Amino acid sequence: MKINFSLNGKETELDVDPMAVALDVVRGLSLTGTKEGCGVGVCGACTIMVNGSPVSSCICLVGTLADKDVWTIEGIAEKMPELIDSFVEEEGMQCGICTPGQIVAAAAIESVGASNAEEIKKYMAGNLCRCTGYQTILSAVEDHLAVN
Repeated sequence: MKINFSLNGKETELDVDPMAVALDVVRGLSLTGTKEGCGVGVCGACTIMVNGSPVSSCICLVGTLADKDVWTIEGIAEKMPELIDSFVEEEGMQCGICTPGQIVAAAAIESVGASNAEEIKKYMAGNLCRCTGYQTILSAVEDHLAVN
């Protein structure tokens, strides 16, 4: 089935099984920054942004992306390099498995207007990290939101 959507700001048409998992489809397009962590939608490592909201791509069927605006970590990195810079400056990563999902979720925060640490924590709760203890991630997001 042909599916049309915007991917990282570019109109995209794919001939795919609409029941394929979005994570597999984007990785098949050489967008390998999106990682599989748990495979069941609870860890956030595979987060992509769909119409401005974070979505677990490991449980998202690609057919649901038709006519939507989809961003992966690669697109966010190009669109929002200052967010990447905040993560680097605040050392908001260690092993890197969760980092792409953390950054995509952080990019979506701007659209909801989270303005303090408690709101940011609530919004980022779907993204798990086994390494950092979260403080550096929180600092990176706070710094980014303070500047922008």
